[in-house]
Amino acid sequence: TQGFTASAELTKLLYQKVAKLAQFFDKIIVAEVKMSSNYSDTNESKVCNIRLVIPGNDLLANAQCKTFEEAIADAVEALKKQIEKRKTQLDVSKKSGNRLI
Repeated sequence: TQGFTASAELTKLLYQKVAKLAQFFDKIIVAEVKMSSNYSDTNESKVCNIRLVIPGNDLLANAQCKTFEEAIADAVEALKKQIEKRKTQLDVSKKSGNRLI
């Protein structure tokens, strides 16, 4: 976290949400999460950035919302979509005989 200390409840929620990504893709090496408050004129000042380190190109998701809980959920949802797209690419490459990691 940057600029604040995360509560135990927020940390637990974050771990639960990010851990669920392993159900969708078992080749995740590590997840790097950065949360911060972006003090701006908008109400959406809570930022969550998640980077999944996987074989090949890493997956990145950023979300800015009114609460950290919303930002975490949005970033995790974006990563789920990226994982599904990545798995589709891997399936296509296996069928065509190309190697895509």
